[in-house]
Amino acid sequence: MAETTVVHLLRHGEVHNPHGILYGRLPGYHLSETGQQMAEMVAKAVAGRDIVALYSSPLERARETAAPLATAFGLTVTADDRLVEAGNLLEGRTVGAGLAILRSPRNYRYFYNPWKPSWGEPYLEIVQRMRGVIEDARAVARGHEVVLVSHQLPIWAIRLAAEGRRLWHDPRRRQCSLASITSLTFDEDRLISVGYSEPAGSLRKGQRPPGA
Repeated sequence: MAETTVVHLLRHGEVHNPHGILYGRLPGYHLSETGQQMAEMVAKAVAGRDIVALYSSPLERARETAAPLATAFGLTVTADDRLVEAGNLLEGRTVGAGLAILRSPRNYRYFYNPWKPSWGEPYLEIVQRMRGVIEDARAVARGHEVVLVSHQLPIWAIRLAAEGRRLWHDPRRRQCSLASITSLTFDEDRLISVGYSEPAGSLRKGQRPPGA
């Protein structure tokens, strides 16, 4: 009989960010009240699943999203730096409405190579670290399910790689909403499917917060 392992990549919930900062890896950004509700909804949505391990990015918003899952399944959260948000040279700046950050002349020098990308951590490096933590988590949870709490770009980048698609992309077209789950199902060591769900979709306000 085939041995099936499922790796769930959970994006954190909404963050309290009233000033619209591209917070990236900056400390001190916590879930908003809505974000906390999102985390609770996710925990309820996956109750009864065969989840035997739980990993998280070390950033506050990810650890806070993992907390209800840890309680629900009686698990200890393993912090792993490989799940951290992508590095970004524009971190700490105000994003503004739409693509205002791209239109500011002082930022032009960062956008000379969108395929790498030149403004932050290279896509290939993101994929490599995400692939590593997925393989390690899959080995721990072999034959069961595991949840990895991370951030939008790392999750989207590894999904593109898993599906054999190009890594450079339009950020507005990422299918990775707040508190969404991207599920990688393996038959033995072979990836057989990629799934996507939004357990807390009813709480979304229709806007993607910066630096998520």
